[in-house]
Amino acid sequence: MKIKNASQAGVFYPAEKEEILNMFAKFDNQKTANYSSRILIVPHAGYIFSGELAFNCYKFLDKSVKNIFIISPAHYERIYGCVIPDYDEFQTPFGNIEINQDLKTEFLEFCDCSINNLAFEKEHSIEVQLPFIKYFLPEAKIIPVLYGCENFKNLTESIKKFYADKENAFIISSDLSHFYPEKEAVKIDNYTARMIESGDIRNFEAEQACGAVGICGAVNFAVQNDYTFIRTELTTSAHTTGDTSRVVGYGGWFLYEGDKNQYIKENYSNYLIKIARESIQSGLHIGSYPPENIPCVLEETGACFVTILINSRLRGCIGSVIAHRPLIQDLSKNAHSAAFSDPRFAPLTLDEYQNIKINISLLSAPKRVEFSTEQELLEKLTPYKDGLIIRDADYQSVFLPVVWEQLPDKKEFLKELKLKAGMPENYTSETFEAFTFTTVYIEEE
Repeated sequence: MKIKNASQAGVFYPAEKEEILNMFAKFDNQKTANYSSRILIVPHAGYIFSGELAFNCYKFLDKSVKNIFIISPAHYERIYGCVIPDYDEFQTPFGNIEINQDLKTEFLEFCDCSINNLAFEKEHSIEVQLPFIKYFLPEAKIIPVLYGCENFKNLTESIKKFYADKENAFIISSDLSHFYPEKEAVKIDNYTARMIESGDIRNFEAEQACGAVGICGAVNFAVQNDYTFIRTELTTSAHTTGDTSRVVGYGGWFLYEGDKNQYIKENYSNYLIKIARESIQSGLHIGSYPPENIPCVLEETGACFVTILINSRLRGCIGSVIAHRPLIQDLSKNAHSAAFSDPRFAPLTLDEYQNIKINISLLSAPKRVEFSTEQELLEKLTPYKDGLIIRDADYQSVFLPVVWEQLPDKKEFLKELKLKAGMPENYTSETFEAFTFTTVYIEEE
């Protein structure tokens, strides 16, 4: 039996089981995962730097899986494509972890990989993941994969093939930016996070993450399936060391098989209503604000509309069409503006506040509608599903999907939207643009 001895125990992580268990106990944020995922993006630095983030991200790993592909960049050997080791087991402080030989062979054939034990001898990006896997899924087997000069689309195809079996999961091992001053690193890592979370990786550069190829392969897979990556945390080494002069960035994400806004609705609807109310209360000089212990997913960029009703009648509605700031900020600002800055209404009073009802619409990213005639535009609209943005020069206006309830006819819908924008109802122009979007609707009970 060929066993890969641990080379980084006592360096990147403690060599003794009890010491790791004590470290894990300190890492635990005591929060229970609200989703079981089969793809994680986690860092691979020393445990004192990124172990806490990784531990709490691993909570989201589906505990029913039996096989885990670890996809990592090679740090010590120059390789082309990807390689797999010719071992039977990897050593960990929690006991050896077995390689699934059948899946290894299948992966080798599918990906045209090669065997290369040397590349794994000192490689920490694989090894630091093993104690986490052995702790959370003690019976799971692994398929360790290192890549070098590889096209991310090849990794997408590999993930696609093996993800089809629900017994398989994937760990995408990657740190983020390296050795920038903290302020610059935070900007870069937030930019990277937005790309991962939006699925727009067109300009993803290798310098943004040491595991850029693995990240892009996984994100591309998510986009192809209308899935999304949900952030668990974003930090830098300065959080631990206090040294802000030269830091490394770390981020954690799990794959959600659906739309992020739907995930937010399922898990944080009451929280969002609470935050909207507290923002309005701050304008009335009651209560406390801002919120604390914000769920990380709400710190992702997002766009929303906040609607205030009294006795089922509109009392204010303000929102953002384009996501340009963290969702929690967008919600707070729009709730306050809907109460006090909607030009159609006087500012909300304390007496009125006692009777309000708040509804929140979480917006998807707008998609351009290609059309040559107004009739073609109308044909591409889906009533009750599509929100619509129109614009031309200084004209711009938006209707949320809920407006279809008052205007179910497509022609009337577009006509009223034009009038709202200040256009004549028969307005036409070669530069006229239209964008559709969808919403996830949260209604206060």
